[in-house]
Amino acid sequence: MNDIAAFIASVHPYDSLSPDELARAAAAFVRRTYPAGSVIYHQGDRLAGLYLIESGLVRVSDSAGDSVSELATRHSFGERGLLRDGVAVTTATAVDDATVLMLPRAELTRLIGSHRAVARFFDRVGLPGSRGSDLALLKVGDLIGRKAPLSCTPQTPAIDAALAMRDARVSSIGVLDGDRLVGLVTIRDMSNRIVAEGRDANVPVAQVMTPDPITLSPADLGYDVLNIMLERRIGHLPVIDKGRFVGMVSQTDLTRVQAISASALIRDIAQAEDIAGMVAATARIPELLVQLVNGHHRHETVTRMITDIADAVTRRLLVLAETRLGPPPGPWLWAACGSQGRQEQTGLSDQDNCLILGDDCDPDDPWFADLARHVCDGLNACGYVYCPGEMMAINPRWRQPRRVWRGYFRDWIAHPSPQAQMLASVMFDLRAIGGDAALLDGLQAETLGMAAKNSIFVAHMIANAMKHRPPLGLIGGFATARSGEYRNQIDMKHNGVVPVTDLARIYALQGQLTPVNTRARLVEAQAAAIISGRGARDLIAAYDLIQTTRLENQAAQIRAGERPGNGLAPAALPDFQRSHLRDAFVVVRGMQAALGHGKGMLG
Repeated sequence: MNDIAAFIASVHPYDSLSPDELARAAAAFVRRTYPAGSVIYHQGDRLAGLYLIESGLVRVSDSAGDSVSELATRHSFGERGLLRDGVAVTTATAVDDATVLMLPRAELTRLIGSHRAVARFFDRVGLPGSRGSDLALLKVGDLIGRKAPLSCTPQTPAIDAALAMRDARVSSIGVLDGDRLVGLVTIRDMSNRIVAEGRDANVPVAQVMTPDPITLSPADLGYDVLNIMLERRIGHLPVIDKGRFVGMVSQTDLTRVQAISASALIRDIAQAEDIAGMVAATARIPELLVQLVNGHHRHETVTRMITDIADAVTRRLLVLAETRLGPPPGPWLWAACGSQGRQEQTGLSDQDNCLILGDDCDPDDPWFADLARHVCDGLNACGYVYCPGEMMAINPRWRQPRRVWRGYFRDWIAHPSPQAQMLASVMFDLRAIGGDAALLDGLQAETLGMAAKNSIFVAHMIANAMKHRPPLGLIGGFATARSGEYRNQIDMKHNGVVPVTDLARIYALQGQLTPVNTRARLVEAQAAAIISGRGARDLIAAYDLIQTTRLENQAAQIRAGERPGNGLAPAALPDFQRSHLRDAFVVVRGMQAALGHGKGMLG
């Protein structure tokens, strides 16, 4: 038992237990040995408890016998089935001689109920619900950002402090004696205590400052800021972290946070008279993303709000273009595909769009080319960069009458080449943005019907979906990029989100489901029994965790003054978060394997 206690003390979350609880957990563990090649449990077996590898290597495989994970010392397995209904969802086999510790289900349940760290570690589906963007619930640390606050010494002449505030475009300055905050000077102090009293502007700030001001910590809430400012009738509060002056919260900061909302940005975009006005609005999207993530909005809410802004920009550009170009020569529809089509845009998005024209329209009419150029150029100026693959309406191929589009889809379905599969995958995510939406409605239903009936096309779509694999490495780790932009990182878009997006698209195709959004497709696939309830719940939970982690990482990049991207370093994550993320990738890999073996209906 002492050996077991020493071992589990080095494994999270047991390392968080008190000595007495650690001893009790160690006494509950049962040590078992398995020769190389022996099965620890089969899929469908009733699980006695949770397994923890003490030594050796264990392979976890799916229903088709494909390996989805190889785990080594200190890795747990079996928890997904154990904590759901007690039935194994995978098969575990000893690759070489293995010693495994088994914690009975009753003891694991007790630990989860008694210890927050254990509960958090094994909560594979629990994500914070939306608390809204209520200013009162935001932390002070989120309000101040990471920029160093303005400061001066007590001996600094008041005029120098005023010039420093002017140049920095702030309304207050902290007064430091060494590293200790001893006072605060505001523009209002300058006005009331120097100008109004006719004092010399070179007087030391120590004579006009507010000494020993009320302070906050980064962990305090916006609620505390509001209360103190209202009660004390003050407009600035210094923030102190471990004795250091790290920031300043002002009434202006509170107003700014309340003003940064999707609705406010959409309003500003709708009222913009030119592209410059829209550029100013979209420049605030990173700050909105940080605010939404800090407010614990669900990922589908965040991406929907950010996509709504892209839609508003597109529609405003269409209005401005039509005003400049005059009446169109015939009916047209501007449609978005890709992440905008699925309403899943994040802080990093290029543009994917097309024009569907009425059948009587001439695609070579310069009016349509000018419309496409005006909108695509405007989107690029607003931060939605040109599509590297030229999947845009400025490309004549993607600016065609409805009858030509119908021919495109028929040809892709009848002759499913790799390029056809790629194009079909993008175009199945079309969504009307502006113009005559009727040009798309019937076309989508017709295409879904044709594609679903063509088993060869569906098989090619499945094969195409297998190209994007979750970043699972050997021995329980992650497969990170060895070179390039995301060296030593995992690509949370192409290896995290895209595999689920591909799966959802195929489920929608199999069931002729009309939603375009990935999560909505998964929910409808479950309701239509395209995938089992258990498989759907696991996949939805995995997708929620992957997309949430991606957004949290982008928000952290923005707070650090970086451009948001899709690269994530697994080593930077806490143990429990890294473990959960890996479990999510295992679920996705298992669903890919089931689909690839023709068992998509089994989940």
